[in-house]
Amino acid sequence: MLNSKTAIKRILLGFFLITTIFVWYGVLAEERNGLMTVAFLDIGQGDAIFIETPSGKQVLIDAGPNKKVLRELSKQMQFYDRSIDILIESHPDLDHIGGFPAVLKSYEVDFVFSSGVNCEKTICEEFEKEILAEGIEEQILTRGNILDLGDGIYLEVLFPDRDAFGFETNMASLVLKLIYGETSFLLTGDSPKSIEEYLISLDADNLDVDILKLGHHGSHTSTSEAFIGFTNPEKAIISVGKNNRYKHPHPDVLDILNKFGVEVLRTDQEGTIIIKSNGEDLIF
Repeated sequence: MLNSKTAIKRILLGFFLITTIFVWYGVLAEERNGLMTVAFLDIGQGDAIFIETPSGKQVLIDAGPNKKVLRELSKQMQFYDRSIDILIESHPDLDHIGGFPAVLKSYEVDFVFSSGVNCEKTICEEFEKEILAEGIEEQILTRGNILDLGDGIYLEVLFPDRDAFGFETNMASLVLKLIYGETSFLLTGDSPKSIEEYLISLDADNLDVDILKLGHHGSHTSTSEAFIGFTNPEKAIISVGKNNRYKHPHPDVLDILNKFGVEVLRTDQEGTIIIKSNGEDLIF
């Protein structure tokens, strides 16, 4: 049986821990203060985008090639926060989904969304195994779907517009428009120029955004002049590894962005790129 001094110490310790958690939660809520955070994580050659709404809903779009995503997530999330509401797989290439199994082992997740393209790679099998083991609801997104994140924030699915099961993986990339009030982001996965052209034919009046995450890490296979003209971004994000073997971003892509006066932010130069929005203005 515990003596009275030990019991009192444990009660006080428990009270201290609970109080600390509430204090941290209050500080975090005050820091968010109506702000949405979009962090383009520095995970090397790949994509990983973390979104947090003012009320604390969290979304991770892609997870880079490996476990490095866990280190970057820990910089964006409070130490006691062990859950992420939504994971979104833009398409099943290693540099976009390699870190997802580690994320599922480290965080509780409610939903996993994808484009539904088929994948027989080992990493896809490992990811699917973790999804099944955790009993997570998995859904396919297609054009017209809206993910309501609360606080007036939503993700609009622009592509694919059909069953993408047999598509080449880059061609099946989810294209998502993140909207908060008067601010907007376009997230394009590894979509090639042919999909950009198709989106122009479908959505010419809906492509104008503040922030464009370039397709395919700045490869010359993406980012046509026409697409930059219609999206008309203030800034372009290139998620890319330092000294990568593909030599991304391609000089031609940088020339196009310069021609249109688009400021370029690169994870290989800036590290994790954090942009906040209050629904009216962007804060860098």
